[in-house]
Amino acid sequence: MSYCIYRTKSISQTNKTEQIMAKLFLVSVLGLLIAAYGVAGNVVYDKFNILEELEDMDIAEEDTDFLESPSWTSEHGGKVLVNVDSFGAVGDGVSDDTQAFRKAWDTACSTRKSVLLVPPGRRYLVNATKFKGPCAERLIVQIDGTIVAPDEPKNWDPDLPRLWLDFSKLQGVAFRGKGVIDGSGSKWWAASCKKNKSNPCRGAPTALTIDSSSSIKVKGLTIQNSQQMNFVISKSEAVRVFGVKVTCPGDSPNTDGIHITKSTNIVLQDCKIGTGDDCISIVNGSSTIKMKRIYCGPGHGVSIGSLGEDNSVGIVTNVVLDTALLRETTNGVRIKTWQGGSGYVRGVRFENVRMEDVANPIIIDQFYCDSPTTCQNQTSAVQVSQIVYRNISGTTKSKQAIKFACSNTVPCSNLVLSNVNLEKKDGTVETYCNSAQGFGYGLVHPSADCLSSQDKGFILIDRKDNAQLTEPTGDHIIHTEL
Repeated sequence: MSYCIYRTKSISQTNKTEQIMAKLFLVSVLGLLIAAYGVAGNVVYDKFNILEELEDMDIAEEDTDFLESPSWTSEHGGKVLVNVDSFGAVGDGVSDDTQAFRKAWDTACSTRKSVLLVPPGRRYLVNATKFKGPCAERLIVQIDGTIVAPDEPKNWDPDLPRLWLDFSKLQGVAFRGKGVIDGSGSKWWAASCKKNKSNPCRGAPTALTIDSSSSIKVKGLTIQNSQQMNFVISKSEAVRVFGVKVTCPGDSPNTDGIHITKSTNIVLQDCKIGTGDDCISIVNGSSTIKMKRIYCGPGHGVSIGSLGEDNSVGIVTNVVLDTALLRETTNGVRIKTWQGGSGYVRGVRFENVRMEDVANPIIIDQFYCDSPTTCQNQTSAVQVSQIVYRNISGTTKSKQAIKFACSNTVPCSNLVLSNVNLEKKDGTVETYCNSAQGFGYGLVHPSADCLSSQDKGFILIDRKDNAQLTEPTGDHIIHTEL
């Protein structure tokens, strides 16, 4: 299996990338629209193709030598090895190794070109800990052993109720190895209100968090049995995740695999995820998210959202999922928003996705309600537009293989389906549309005829002389808290 990296970009470069991606999306949709409408006057527009126009959004394959075996194994490597065992860690899975890990971190973080080593063949019991930066340059965290959490919720540190291993304010740090981060989550799951309605609904720790950091690489680790979310990337930029495995039982509540929030320029590649919730979830304040060669199952699919809960603003832009296999998940590729929210989801591409016995393979749900009580009808909504589904095939458990349940007051717009083929083993399939505007191009099964053919978000004008793409006038939602 090959892995790739991205060279670090500055914030200004990242913003420029986002602008380019947005423009490419508009051009590609124009191409599909022109192709669908056929001949414009005497000019035949047959050169526009969504693949060609979106090539620059693809994930480039680059060298990953920096993620290979640490050079400190070499006599001339120039690395400083900081072994947790040297600070008193026992590694028997019973003794509390928290202080040893904290001391080792303090040393490694303050030492240039250091390698913090968690050796193989041992189990290190570590309590909730914040590992804070900034650190000296070129720090490597090499995890080859197993880090295990205490299994009793009653004994959890009350000052860190939502965190286990939290890394923050880092720049240019690489996390790698063949080790395991094990959240020992079974008792947490049993205490969840989703397992037993008589239990109180409350949060639980996230196994691994990367927070307020930039230029981070994560490769090869296994994260399993998290108390709640497995791996969270929060308020960070330029994070590259390769070959990470996430695993939890399919009935473990709220155990999202990789959760991205308020982050930009994120790459997830060659990851295998099986959980009791979303394999990947992308929420407010996130942009330029690229996912490639993703395996998902069990789980709730690959989701944008939920967004807009409690009348909040939700903004997600420029997301690509390219090449994925979803097997026996409760959803496929999903966008979910609460009624009453505001903001927008735009510039999203799902392509080259194989579904195997997936319920709701393609779904937009603007009436999402993950609540023990009934959600009230509200008129405001997160706007969903510029969504492309391309080369999506396989089998569905649901009769409604494609479902666009959009807001009556804020309809979904610019939905484009191209080369979609979904079948049900024991029956026919259909597409459901409510307030959804867009069109199908090429093979689309089940048919997308229920989509409004006149897409209000984009208007072709002056077709005889010059086809142009314009957006309707109106106030754009501006989010000032990113």
